[in-house]
Amino acid sequence: MFPTLPFLKDRLALILRNKFSQGCNTSGYLERLEQLPDSYDAYLSFAASLADIPMRKDWPYVEPDTLEEIQAECHPDRPQGTLRSIDLTDSASRVETAFLASVCGSILGKPLEIDPTLHEMREAFSKVGEWPVNDYVTEPMLRSLGRRHWSWYETELSRIRHVAPDDDINYTLMGMLALEQFGSEFTKRNLRDLWINHVPISMTWGPERVMLLRSAMTYWEYDRAPFDHSVIEGWPDFLTPETELCGAAIRADAYGYACPGRPALAAELAWRDASFTHRRTGVYSTMFIAAAIAAAQVLEDRMEIIDTALQFVPQRSRFYEAALECRNIVAAANDWIEAYEQIHSTYSEYRHCQVYQEIGTLMNTLRFAENVGDGICKQVMQGNDTDSFGATAGSLLGAYFGPDGLDPRWIAPFRDTIHTGLALFHEQSLSRLAKRIGQLPSILHYGRHSVQPSELYVQVNEQ
Repeated sequence: MFPTLPFLKDRLALILRNKFSQGCNTSGYLERLEQLPDSYDAYLSFAASLADIPMRKDWPYVEPDTLEEIQAECHPDRPQGTLRSIDLTDSASRVETAFLASVCGSILGKPLEIDPTLHEMREAFSKVGEWPVNDYVTEPMLRSLGRRHWSWYETELSRIRHVAPDDDINYTLMGMLALEQFGSEFTKRNLRDLWINHVPISMTWGPERVMLLRSAMTYWEYDRAPFDHSVIEGWPDFLTPETELCGAAIRADAYGYACPGRPALAAELAWRDASFTHRRTGVYSTMFIAAAIAAAQVLEDRMEIIDTALQFVPQRSRFYEAALECRNIVAAANDWIEAYEQIHSTYSEYRHCQVYQEIGTLMNTLRFAENVGDGICKQVMQGNDTDSFGATAGSLLGAYFGPDGLDPRWIAPFRDTIHTGLALFHEQSLSRLAKRIGQLPSILHYGRHSVQPSELYVQVNEQ
């Protein structure tokens, strides 16, 4: 029932490395860890003390965790309401396209989810005449690259028969379920219960796996007893390493979908979900993506979309500093390769799931994409976490271009079938699921008490 002491020691050492990168004065803490007796009480007491490590005096950043403190650090002139008047019919079609495009981006990147660089892929794929990428990944491409993700047997072009299970898609659907069932008032307790019911532990990694385990333990302990909601708020700060990775960012999509032209609300909903598992950069990147997807549904200028989303993250954070630099690189570049080279050389130390380089490549994709298919290919060719940011790019581009921007050839291989990795989720028609997700703007526009999910299902099935 309990993790081993060597495992806990390894986790604590990783948390200390995380703390140092976040500006904490960790001097002497590794030595203290090495001297701990072989005792669960000693390890847990040490873990609790890590929340109080002081910041280094020369640390120049301000990176809060609560929504109120984050909002106080955001741009003071950020738009709080609706950017443009919206048409819910148009929003529904854009959201449907955004979801379908995210699925395409995820499956395109899935066989390459092995942290490749553009240079590695260009060299390998050129040898088999498949550079630049313009379709799903083929067996010759994978042989030439010399390595592949284990999911290739369902996601290589000739083998695709359906949308294969993927955590990025799972989390978009979890956001949909939260909004359908609870509207914009969903709580972390609601998220906890949804995760317990629907998310298999084998489909989680990092902080998500830690939180799912904690959720199960509290469900066991408090199933028939009062539950202290404040307990959930502190979970990411106790024995949870890597809370700045992209696991929360891949959960942003549904909140951007649901808030066409309302980036402030999208960012707030994204904070509520992201802060269930993550902190600092892990949260800010989620807020940025949700705000960008919301803005992309109504704004025409691509750099304005980026600039708008940047207003919804703390302006004195490491994330804002890196994202602003990437934004300026992208704005000044003549083409996407030039921008990639500069972003990659500047942030090469931040690779798979480490956000900074990946957010830069996402901006690069948005600026230079000719359509959805072209854009998801550009995103995947920039490497790193190819399926996650392929999916995110699909959401952003689908919201921006709308239905006319997604060539049906990208959806055809799935045969209108989706296999999710969720438990107790039985919809397997991709088109019906896209229609259902397309109703998210109406749920938030009218309020969940005015438009019930059961009514939406009837509307979808009638279509």
